Amino acid sequence: METLSWAKAHDSKVTIVHAVFFDSEEFSISPSQLEERLCRGKEACEKAVEDYSPQLGVDLEYLVVQGEPHEVIPAVARERGADLIVMGTYGRRGIRRMIMGSVTSGVILDSPCDVLVVKKQCEDCTGEYRHILVPYDDSEFSRKAVSHITNITNSRSGDTSTTILYVIPRYEEMVGFFRTESIESRLREEATKVVLGGEKIAADEGITANTVVEEGNPADKIVETAEGLGCDLIVLGSHGWHGLSRSILGSTTERVIAHANIPVLVVR
Repeated sequence: METLSWAKAHDSKVTIVHAVFFDSEEFSISPSQLEERLCRGKEACEKAVEDYSPQLGVDLEYLVVQGEPHEVIPAVARERGADLIVMGTYGRRGIRRMIMGSVTSGVILDSPCDVLVVKKQCEDCTGEYRHILVPYDDSEFSRKAVSHITNITNSRSGDTSTTILYVIPRYEEMVGFFRTESIESRLREEATKVVLGGEKIAADEGITANTVVEEGNPADKIVETAEGLGCDLIVLGSHGWHGLSRSILGSTTERVIAHANIPVLVVR
């Protein structure tokens, strides 16, 4: 429902993708299983089109593709020129563990476009968001996330609040140094500069944003702040505090996805 509500709000076209993975070892044991799985996938997609297309007035089509889901989904997105992938977190690995290797994690790493991760089924979702939280650390990715808010708010009716959050890491826990009052003051001053920079980016996009500075583990504070403010969407840069080239197991992005109870939009 979250996907279709978003699509309706944006007057978008939706392609449902069902990937069927069937390895060579499995095929040698039971080759008929592949056709059966493809048929089940086709039936599930047809039911989704039948149930939701008339209800929401969204243009729906579907594809059933053989292959690993985390490879198929980004490939289809590239072929179709998609500007958003929407998916759940469960994949084949579960919701509360680190999802390295899962469908969700693999899609985020290879996606050519933004990825909206929806944590739970929501029958009341409208595709509109009342309060958006944007974690910001002045990286290229977080700057892009702030700029991207306009794509969410300008096409919506009603008011949307935006909060920009910077989390001061506890460096003493990471490298074992002693934090003096002077160091504390500098960290706070730098944090203020960072969030004001994010606020300016938002203002340049025509968005009035509130700013919040917290201290602690970035992922934990993002989730806590979102819950405390009653946010209904978190917008994250795709790599956050942990760099471009590594897998995101244990990173801020993945930990937020694993523990937040609201949708998370990962901006590419």
